[in-house]
Amino acid sequence: MLKIKVVLVLFILIGFQNIFSQSIEIVGRVKSESNIENIHVINKTAQVFTITDVKGHFNITVKLNDTLTFSSIQHKLKEVIISKEILLNEALFVILDEQINELDEVVVGKVLSGDLMADIKNIDGNAPINFYDVGIPGYTGKPATQSERRLSEAGVFKPKMLLGLLGGGVPLNPIINGLSGRTKMLKKRVEIEGKESLIQSIKGRLANDFFASNPLDEKLKSDFFYFCADDTNFIKHCKNQTDFKILIFLRMKYKQYISNLNTIKK
Repeated sequence: MLKIKVVLVLFILIGFQNIFSQSIEIVGRVKSESNIENIHVINKTAQVFTITDVKGHFNITVKLNDTLTFSSIQHKLKEVIISKEILLNEALFVILDEQINELDEVVVGKVLSGDLMADIKNIDGNAPINFYDVGIPGYTGKPATQSERRLSEAGVFKPKMLLGLLGGGVPLNPIINGLSGRTKMLKKRVEIEGKESLIQSIKGRLANDFFASNPLDEKLKSDFFYFCADDTNFIKHCKNQTDFKILIFLRMKYKQYISNLNTIKK
């Protein structure tokens, strides 16, 4: 009976849930007198980011009151708070101000002699600057895939969250996605994408050397790698491992694969 009441309360809360609490993808465009390509657009709240294209266009996932930061070396830092109007229009237009840097007086301390080799030796070289050298935030981590971003937005469902519903202090997204099976589906999708990425990496690095000593028909090579990926220990033996250890695992799977082929032929 208690379970039925909890489910009824859940559906009532879902019915009254504010649409502005949901994450949506918006389209945007930046405008400036300077170059508008590759400007960093960072959602500081959700910890996701993107960059603008050559025309200043971008897409990013947001929800109400998220903070977007626009940064580049050529522009002044700008922050935008996501409002209801932006969510309703699913669009954002931002004008960026140019960053004007006043340089100190330059004193030339090297006089060219006309001897090319001697002048080259006297040149002092400096490493190129990056975002952090000039105090501008920038994202340098690995960009999340679309499935990873969606899984992050779905949240993690824990059964004890149901007990907090009556207090109104628990976000509904993790509960809804957990009960509907969406979180489980997204986790499976991220796992599949991770395996696919690892397979392609191994094929690119090791396929030629491996098949040189372990011959296999060309049309069966891709099938062999997916056969390896189906092994429950594939990630354990191949992710963040040396090529030597990966080759040992591939050799073991090769023997199993050939054995299966021979069984089918018989």
